[in-house]
Amino acid sequence: MIVREQLMQLLPQACAETDLPLPGKTVGKVREWYALGDRKRLIVTTDRLSAFDRILAKVPYKGQVLNQLSGWWFEQTQSILPNHLISLPDPNAAIVTEVEPLLVEVVIRGYISGVTSTALWHRYELGEREIYGYHFPDGLRKNQALPAPIITPTTKGGPSGHDERLTCAEVVSKGILDAETWEQVQDAALAIFKRGQELANKAGLVLVDTKYEFGRTPDGRILLIDEVHTPDSSRFWKADSYERRFTAGQEPENFDKEFVRLAYAEKGYRGEGGIPHMPDSLWVSASERYITIYEMLTGQAFVPGDYPVNERLLENLRTLGLVSPGRTG
Repeated sequence: MIVREQLMQLLPQACAETDLPLPGKTVGKVREWYALGDRKRLIVTTDRLSAFDRILAKVPYKGQVLNQLSGWWFEQTQSILPNHLISLPDPNAAIVTEVEPLLVEVVIRGYISGVTSTALWHRYELGEREIYGYHFPDGLRKNQALPAPIITPTTKGGPSGHDERLTCAEVVSKGILDAETWEQVQDAALAIFKRGQELANKAGLVLVDTKYEFGRTPDGRILLIDEVHTPDSSRFWKADSYERRFTAGQEPENFDKEFVRLAYAEKGYRGEGGIPHMPDSLWVSASERYITIYEMLTGQAFVPGDYPVNERLLENLRTLGLVSPGRTG
């Protein structure tokens, strides 16, 4: 069991970036990609934490949690749709099949919630009743469960680009995907979300909403890619208190990285201007929360990898013959 003192000591060593002797490095907000050849790629998940489209900090073990939790979810959902994962050669890394990403992010929402400009509740509170191509009746309450999960797609802006809202019909009418592919993607996404809700509920959590990404192989197969049902891609609430708090008009107990956004919002920061300084205790708490979510969802004890990540990763890649002995970043 990891204690707060250990996490505090590890803060300076949390993985901000990697430097591997591999070609084709591409950097996103949290992940870094390297080309391996033979239509394979190495994805490294760093400890960077982003919110409001900004990198805010680095959180010990965050990358490991995202990487290994996604690996676990890929196993739980592969009977619904195959995915790009080949192996996990390191706690922070995955070897995946190289695909052509579909240029749409599939956001699924099970509740009317959220405070950002694109959130359902925010639009509803402004008086809108036609949102993302769906009609919402009067009288709904914030954080209320929808009759059934809905898909609210967005364009895919690239590793660090901005996404734009779409309706399901516009995915086809704007030529982003053909009708047959889009129907397959929607069916798979809804089935994966249902599986996610079932397993989250068994773990004492509510899977509120999430986003999925998909890719196409050269032979035309559609695969689930990126990450699945992590605290970065999804929102979770505590299940045992949701109904009571909803009935009382209180906010649900969130159990993802939303508490980090709220901490910044209390200081008046929503992505504009200079980033306020936050105490180290916030990032230790974030690390604890990521680890706890991993253990709750998987039912497995979290086994922390050694730091520093870059040195450990290099050694694991040398063992697999992906990096020549003696080479460093």
